[in-house]
Amino acid sequence: MSAETDALMSRARRSLTAARLLLEAGSADFAASRAYYAMFYAAEALLLTRGLAFSKHGAVIAEFGREFVRSGEFAAEYGRALREALEERIVTDYHMGDEFPASRGQHLLARAEAFVAAAQAFLDRPSQ
Repeated sequence: MSAETDALMSRARRSLTAARLLLEAGSADFAASRAYYAMFYAAEALLLTRGLAFSKHGAVIAEFGREFVRSGEFAAEYGRALREALEERIVTDYHMGDEFPASRGQHLLARAEAFVAAAQAFLDRPSQ
């Protein structure tokens, strides 16, 4: 792995840690945002292995789908999880109103942990 890929995966792991701490502190909305960013950083790291980098979240998500899901290297569930996590982050970051349920935060965190673990396993393969 490159230094940049390593740095992105480190950010992904730190975001997971922050999400866990925020969830434990009763801030499921902020935990959801950190869980999304964990997935986003991991997706960016994966794309770097193909020489791809994007500045917009939508472009990262779309290209992850094209490069990794469509190719069959990652299950469709990972692409769906990343898209849905972005939607949750937008809701929690920009919409005031109903409290974000802890159960949704826990579900999103579990998906983010699985996503980051799958990304790390992919990056640890000898061919990477």
